[in-house]
Amino acid sequence: MADPDRPRAALPPLVAAPQDITGSTGSTGPAALNAAVADHFLRAGTLNLTAQPPLALYVHLPWCLQKCPYCDFNSHELAAGAGLPEQRYLDALVADLEAALPLVWGRPVVSVFIGGGTPSLFSPDAVGRLVSDIRARLPLIPDAEITLEANPGTFERERFRAYRAAGVTRLSIGVQSFNDRHLQALGRVHDRAQALAAAEEAAASFETFNLDLMYALPGQTLAEQAEDLATALALQPPHLSVYHLTIEPNTRFAIAPPSVPDDDLAAEMLDQIAAMTGAAGLQRYEVSAYAKAGHRCAHNLNYWSFGDYLGIGAGAHGKLSFPHRVLRQVKWREPARYMDEALRGTATSNEHEVARADLPFEFMLNVLRLRDGFPLSLLAERTGLPMSAIEAGLAKAEQHGLITRDWSSVTPTARGFDFLSDLQEMFLA
Repeated sequence: MADPDRPRAALPPLVAAPQDITGSTGSTGPAALNAAVADHFLRAGTLNLTAQPPLALYVHLPWCLQKCPYCDFNSHELAAGAGLPEQRYLDALVADLEAALPLVWGRPVVSVFIGGGTPSLFSPDAVGRLVSDIRARLPLIPDAEITLEANPGTFERERFRAYRAAGVTRLSIGVQSFNDRHLQALGRVHDRAQALAAAEEAAASFETFNLDLMYALPGQTLAEQAEDLATALALQPPHLSVYHLTIEPNTRFAIAPPSVPDDDLAAEMLDQIAAMTGAAGLQRYEVSAYAKAGHRCAHNLNYWSFGDYLGIGAGAHGKLSFPHRVLRQVKWREPARYMDEALRGTATSNEHEVARADLPFEFMLNVLRLRDGFPLSLLAERTGLPMSAIEAGLAKAEQHGLITRDWSSVTPTARGFDFLSDLQEMFLA
């Protein structure tokens, strides 16, 4: 999955580029950079985090064969006849990662997510180099989940197996629909047959994999949505992500909106999804995610638990915690500019500390997506804030029947899950 956050206004960088940092004798290098990091991020502040969150790595590979009309992610069509700059982009990713290492020294990495764009445009050899470069620079835990996003339009039977051999442990396939008419309306470059073949090969090559589906598609009926889901479930995916099609600003659908199911029909579709996935043994553990036991996505769970993640690649976002502050970063968005800047040691386009007043909403925006809720102790661990920071919102949400809570935890009710946006808004500053 691509980063859930949106770019913020650019601020002066909190850390200078590595080549600009000098010690008292004018030297440069890791020691000087570590000292600069300590000066900036380990100084006293208004927060007091009681534990260091788990750390994940997000890697963005930004190119696609074709930009989908609903997509607002940082993806870029390959120009006709243009080759993919695999090696230069991998060099830039390594430079980006190495420049960021002082921010995460010694922290174990629980998961890696290679998203896009269409990462499966990159060859297995390139992905193998990427995984090897990451492992050489970061201490991945022994069973770290390494996910690669793949599209059926770039499917080759041998390629999926080669990704597994390259070190990828989990594949996420952007099927979206098994209906050729709906795939065409969504601007996808694959058809039903390719989607089925890709899913079948994923099952043969990986112990765990995910299928992405969308619903409330242009012209979609309740019966057609049920057929899509039945086709997906027949493939027995250990994990299924099902997203409501939304019309996002700055997309072609925003300029020329298609006719999509109304809210009542979309709600019926969601009820149908819940019933059919439950009958197939998939548990809904997050707003859009359903999984069999032992197959929940560790990377996304870290997002929704307000864990940390280092983002590298064009347009990638990151969230990093320090004892007294939480930092958000954004990398240069346009691929050519990103490669130039990263190779100069300046991959970060802007960064800012999250204001204390904004942390309650940012925390609740994430944790309320979890069907099982969250322990109240997590607030202090991940934000350094006291319970009083969210008490007013909790009281209001409880009064409206959107959550249940006791002395140790908070859980969204079925109504709260259905009206999640309304629930989350109760925690705005």
